[in-house]
Amino acid sequence: MLTLRRSQERGHANHGWLDSHHSFSFANYHDPEHMGWGNLRVINEDRIAPGTGFGTHGHRDMEIVSYVLQGNLAHKDSMGNVKGIPPGDVQRMSAGSGVMHSEFNHAPDQVTHFLQIWIQPNVTGIAPSYEQKTFGEVDKRGRLRLVASPDAAEGSVVLHANARIYAGLFDGSESAQLQLATGRKGYVHLVRGELEVNGHLLKAGDALLLQDETSVSVARGHQAEVLVFDLES
Repeated sequence: MLTLRRSQERGHANHGWLDSHHSFSFANYHDPEHMGWGNLRVINEDRIAPGTGFGTHGHRDMEIVSYVLQGNLAHKDSMGNVKGIPPGDVQRMSAGSGVMHSEFNHAPDQVTHFLQIWIQPNVTGIAPSYEQKTFGEVDKRGRLRLVASPDAAEGSVVLHANARIYAGLFDGSESAQLQLATGRKGYVHLVRGELEVNGHLLKAGDALLLQDETSVSVARGHQAEVLVFDLES
């Protein structure tokens, strides 16, 4: 079963300093038909205005992944990490038993555009942890590059969750296919550009939800950047 969800169907909140689109129910956006997909709970497409950001706040028992598209995301947390996250980096924070952090855009004249992704963990109460790795254009060009997994496969960041995240860049004749095991769910989020996924044309912000499908096939991209999730049901 394939379900196409267009970008404009997402929840939207504009707080002035933050312009956010919610793929699933989040904060004041509640849609009982879109509470998550498998163990994927949140995809927020956030744009943070210059000189602003999220003040210190807490999380627990959630795997949080940040994927920056433009600008730089300044991260600071109670574990002692003070990091800048540029485009091409994947950051994973396991909130575990509890962590405090802040996220800011310190640039005076550039918006920080990023995806905040939450995945439900398969263990709770663990010590919080942090990891950040770079996956450059050459790593993702014309392929689905594994960037997050439970076992650090292929140099990916480690998720304490039964999920895998792949990132890819596609133009023209470039194509790729990802096999899905029986009982798994797939979720495709087109970050930007245009891309054909399992015969459906996606545009920036669109998503394709897969259930009882054996594979994800991507082709005929135009300046496309995509994230593909292999999830538990």
